[in-house]
Amino acid sequence: MSIDDTNLDPAANGALPLESVIPATDRNSIKNEQRRELFTTPSFLIGLVIALFWLACAIVPGVFTKWKENDFVRTSDGASIPRQGPQAEAWFGTDSIGRDVFSRVIYGADNVLINSPLAALLAVLAGAVLGLIMGYYRGWVDEILSRVLEAVLSLPVILLALMVVAVFGDSRLVLILTIAGLFTPVVARTVRAAVLAEAQLDYVTSAKLRGEPSLFIMLREIFPNISNILVVEFTVRVGYAIFTVATLAFLGFSAGDATVADWGKDISESYNLIQAGQWWPSVFPALAIASLVIAINLIADSVDKVYSS
Repeated sequence: MSIDDTNLDPAANGALPLESVIPATDRNSIKNEQRRELFTTPSFLIGLVIALFWLACAIVPGVFTKWKENDFVRTSDGASIPRQGPQAEAWFGTDSIGRDVFSRVIYGADNVLINSPLAALLAVLAGAVLGLIMGYYRGWVDEILSRVLEAVLSLPVILLALMVVAVFGDSRLVLILTIAGLFTPVVARTVRAAVLAEAQLDYVTSAKLRGEPSLFIMLREIFPNISNILVVEFTVRVGYAIFTVATLAFLGFSAGDATVADWGKDISESYNLIQAGQWWPSVFPALAIASLVIAINLIADSVDKVYSS
């Protein structure tokens, strides 16, 4: 037969996106295969185990330590033992007033693992909305929003965060919204670039010709095709948010009572003792931050590799 096979394939002619001509069962099979590949990736599993450990510490800290965050390690006669190095009774030693460093590291996971994911989630949601609007409408809408986002990005992250919390306070809500606002422009630019590429494809043009409203096209046509980018952005932003939360706490801005365990705050209170040989009160919280950030990065790299392949 002389019929051109490409005329029988709407995807080959650009009439429809390839995903729309793949049966739903096949698309589900592809997604299941991606999930299986992800959960067999060693770096992802290592990162997931570490992250889940710290998450468990944040949820049920009492399972991992017999001490409370403000309990003093005492001798048999009831006297506290400050500034003691790692020992059997206190695995990570005691701080300058005799509190158990190990228990403070365990309890300190709470602040980071609540504020950071929430801030990253809000940043991704807000960035996705802005990116969709900028990439889809383009023109003056894109120009105005791009200039505003570039102005925000031109300012140092920590300096801007300090200005906000100094004015509005360092409550948990203010910290989360501040960090989310700082990361929103970065996410918006990434989403904008993805939407610009998708908006040029024929399936979007076809939807416009059918008279579909813009909101429908953005949410039902374009958004599903960039969802993988948002997953990667979320995992990456969580890592950056952890650093930002810890840095603000180090500088004295952390939600909660002054005696509440916090990795950044505990480092700030004891890092000047390192020169005196008392390294454990600051080194162990720093290692906790590093391990969590590394775990998140391992997860982010694995997700990016699997879903972009």
